[in-house]
Amino acid sequence: MTEAASAAVVQSFLTVQVGDERFALPASDVAEVIRPQAVTRVPLGPSSLLGVTNLRGAVMPVVSLHRLLGSEGSPSSNARVVVIDRGTPVGLMIDRVTSLGETGADTGAGTPARMIDLDALLAKDFGRFTRRAQHRQVQTVAGGQDRTAAEQNQVALVCFALAGQDFALPLASVREVVALPEGVAVVPQTDSVMLGVTSLRGHLLPLVSLRALLGLRAGGQDGDRSRVVVARIGHALVGLAVDAMKEILRLPDSAIDPVPAILTRGSAEAQIQGICRLEGGRRLVSVLSTDHLFRDQALIEQITSQTEMSRDMDTSDDPSAGDEQFIVFQLGGEEYGLPIGAVDEVVRVPDTLTRLPKAPAFIEGVMNLRGRVVPVIDQRRRFKFEGRGERRRERVVVVRIDQMQAGFVVDTVSEVLSIPQSQLRPTPDLAADGNQVIDRIANIEVEGRMILLLDPRELLDRAEKDLLAAMGEGHPERSSS
Repeated sequence: MTEAASAAVVQSFLTVQVGDERFALPASDVAEVIRPQAVTRVPLGPSSLLGVTNLRGAVMPVVSLHRLLGSEGSPSSNARVVVIDRGTPVGLMIDRVTSLGETGADTGAGTPARMIDLDALLAKDFGRFTRRAQHRQVQTVAGGQDRTAAEQNQVALVCFALAGQDFALPLASVREVVALPEGVAVVPQTDSVMLGVTSLRGHLLPLVSLRALLGLRAGGQDGDRSRVVVARIGHALVGLAVDAMKEILRLPDSAIDPVPAILTRGSAEAQIQGICRLEGGRRLVSVLSTDHLFRDQALIEQITSQTEMSRDMDTSDDPSAGDEQFIVFQLGGEEYGLPIGAVDEVVRVPDTLTRLPKAPAFIEGVMNLRGRVVPVIDQRRRFKFEGRGERRRERVVVVRIDQMQAGFVVDTVSEVLSIPQSQLRPTPDLAADGNQVIDRIANIEVEGRMILLLDPRELLDRAEKDLLAAMGEGHPERSSS
């Protein structure tokens, strides 16, 4: 008995303040104490989960000790995050650290600190958290291998705006779509269409003005909406500066007409390979040909020289090996991503939607997408975010897995992003508990970004279950898979 008491006295504890109470944490559990950092909120998680943050390359969940203890108090100005080790780091947000020492020592703080059983406390909100598998079956589905033969005959296009007109490139020739970088190095003695070179994750990327290349009128670019379409031109990657990204479409071959012969100039091959008719012919989208986009041999040589310079500077054999492509969108101030293979289309929100009787509030209605009836879901309401986005920038991301299909309304779609495997992290155990919608997290440290990658199958499953529970009806078209 005396020996046990002595062992307790010499054990070291970190004493922290939460509200008006003091608590003791075993020092052996504490890895470090840091200042609060920006967190990325995780939807549908317990209220005590503040979000996830980057801790030197690791994705760390941050939990409010206030809320774990049943209090709604806000952290003080002296708040700190106590990082504890549970196989992976977990951050506890507390008001302040008061002392570090032996549990029996007199700290002069009056009432002795209460001991905390961290595992029991975390289990109240998070249950028995276990590490999920890093790779899920959805990756096979996301690759598009479950599509029917009819769907495989469709053409996927990335649509963008340029000088007030709509253009597109085949999705197969687009590596990613990123924001227009601020730092562009001008290369002397190059063609006027060459904006210069920029750095994209450590590689030099030739940057070309698509306006100038197509002979369209010059104009200023909106820095917030301007994008760079990184396209494969032959064996090289070239950045094409455009005014704004608009949509991703999957259309049958019959929806794209060949360019009338009268529009081609002499024997030159047309830069536009087809014209896509949308909205009953009221909207036309010119589909560009990457093979014939660059017809000036001098310009091709300039791009080739910049590409070779990038290869010389690169130490890796294949920088794009193992990269995965995602559609990145914003929702409630956070960034989310979906595997590009699971996204059928990205379209504007229709002016009118047909409401469903007895449908829950998050169901906006159904829309007619070229003869298909697609339920439209307000993802802000499903994720319980307050307010709504700017209506003119909202988009509907149409996701399909097997025979299930739904459109999710998001605040805006910003990019098609190619992310290396080295930047993909499994969702931390606490952030994943009871919330399988978040599949992985892209931790792009060099840009200070953390993107929550959604599991499209789980997203559709939950949407369907929520709809069925609210409407109390069967779903005859539900896949048995």
